[in-house]
Formats: sequence, structure tokens, C-alpha cells
Amino acid sequence: MQQTEAPAKTTKTEALPLSSSEQDIAITVVVPVMNELRNVRPLFEKLSAQFHQLGSSYEVIFVDDGSTDGTFDELKKLRDENPGIVRVIRFRRNFGKTPALVAGFSRSRGKVVFTMDGDLQDDPEEIPRYLEKIEEGYDLVTGWKFPRLDPISKTFPSRIFNWMVSTMTGVHLHDINNGFKAYRRELIDDPHLKLYGEFHRFVPVMAHWRGFKVAEIKVKHHPRKYGVSKFGARRFARGLIDLLNVLFLTSFLRTPLRLFGPLGFFTLFIGILIDLFVVIRKLFFSQPIHDQPLLFVGILLMIFGVQFILTGLQSEMIRHYAFQPGEEYSIKEELD
Repeated sequence: MQQTEAPAKTTKTEALPLSSSEQDIAITVVVPVMNELRNVRPLFEKLSAQFHQLGSSYEVIFVDDGSTDGTFDELKKLRDENPGIVRVIRFRRNFGKTPALVAGFSRSRGKVVFTMDGDLQDDPEEIPRYLEKIEEGYDLVTGWKFPRLDPISKTFPSRIFNWMVSTMTGVHLHDINNGFKAYRRELIDDPHLKLYGEFHRFVPVMAHWRGFKVAEIKVKHHPRKYGVSKFGARRFARGLIDLLNVLFLTSFLRTPLRLFGPLGFFTLFIGILIDLFVVIRKLFFSQPIHDQPLLFVGILLMIFGVQFILTGLQSEMIRHYAFQPGEEYSIKEELD
């Protein structure tokens, strides 16, 4: 039976200056966790050591997404030992990673916001490399686990998914599912970057669509030591559905008729051609119309074509009345 006792080591981290709510915080780290009792303390100690080495003010926001193994009690201890640095959000139940990140983002105060998984597979020693990319002018920096030390049951579906996202969105990343990311404050505060469902994995796509600069760097990856992976076939399937949703939102949300119009006209045209073929067979080959199933196929296609066109027009009407000028562009800087 797996042990759930926390490690005996309880090193108290000395707080850096400038880590109060009234002063600027350079870096926030948002860590969603679920049943990571044996991982949260070692992770915080590694983060703390890295930020002390950098000399940066920081805070770590742990979001307990419905843990049942005592993770929250361990987080409470960390909070008591490191006031002003460790902050804890506890959900009533498991809501998922995207809501956890949204909760952490809304309470973050750092000029740069990192997200990390709580399983010790992401290495805090990579943080300076992320910050270098941010300093180069990038708004979002995402990691590429290379080499990736996960079983093939995770790596193979992930490769397929990454290829699909890269091909369909034009955002060429090797590891879009990687939770180890760094965000500039402006990206976090963009009111039009809306995260819900499981859209957290598609933030690079949506950020690129909004005009933010996205970069990817290779990062070290460690095998999981404690706890159980939350990856599964259900998560992969939901990712494919979310991908289609993101494609629509980033490509046709503002001009839905450009999707439904061509689809409707094409379907209607095919239906007309099929029924013309049926009529020609009747006129020239004396083939009875009622004996040809193609007649009904053509009629159905014409009906569907008209419905697609009407759906596009209706969507355009909704879009017209819901129009908000500020959603049409993203301003990086203004000179008065």
C-alpha cells in the first residue's frame, strides 16, 4: 500500500524582502495540485532555493483541486511556515486544471507568472532560461520536455495531438500540453483571453491569435516519483473536441458565415447535381425516379445546404448585435 505520510524534513524558508501584498512581486508561480502530498514540499523548497539564488521577490500559489490524500494539510503547514510567500486556494471538489489556473491567475501579483505541475517532473532550475526569453520580448514561453521521460502510453498520444495542433492551427510547438510555462503580466491581464473547459492547453494558440509573441524552449524532464498521473484516454478525447472548439473560436468566431456559407453552398450544389443526374436518367434512360435512392440523397443534401446557410446568417446576426470594438484588436503600447 502506498505511503501517504509527508516527509519528516520541515525546512522553513526565509522570506525575501519585497514579498508583501503592498510591494511589487517579480514572479508568481501557480501550481495546480491534486493528491500530491509527497511532492508539494520538495517542489516548494526547490522553487524557493532557485528564487533566492536569483534574488527575485516571489510568491507561490498552490491550488488544491479536490485532493483527498492530505495535500491541503501539508499546504497549510507550508503557508504557516512561509507567510507572504505561500498562498493556498482550495476547491470544494475536483474542477479541473483550467479552473485551477484561472483561480491562480486572478490572484497572482507577479510581473511574470509561471505555471508548473505539482508532480516534480518540471525542474525549477530551468526558470532563468524562461526569464531570458521573456527579457528578449516574448510574452509566453512554453517548455518542450526533451527528452521526455514518460511511458509510451503518454508520449505516443501526445505526439499525435501535438502534430494535429501544429498542422491545424499553424502554431508550431512540440509539446503544447506542457504545463511548465511563463507568461508576461500583459497576457494574463488580457480580458479577451478567456479560459474555460480545458482550454489551458491551448493558451499558446489563443495568445498567438491575439498577437502575443510565443516561444518554446527545451527543458529537462524528470520521471514521476510519487503519486499517480492524471493522464488518460478520456483526457485525450476531450482535447480533440477542445481543439475543434479553439479552431472555430480563433478562425470563424467573428465571421461565422465564412464557415457555414461555403459549407452550405457546397452541400446544396452537390444535392442539385445528384438530383439533376436522377432526372437525366429518367429522361434519357427511362429509369423510374421512385426507384432511385439518389433522389432522396440529393434532397437531403439540398435541405442541409440551406440549413447551413441559414445557420451562418443567423450567426452573423448574433455576431452583429454582440459586437464589441475592443475585441477586434490587442494594443501592446500607446504613445500620447
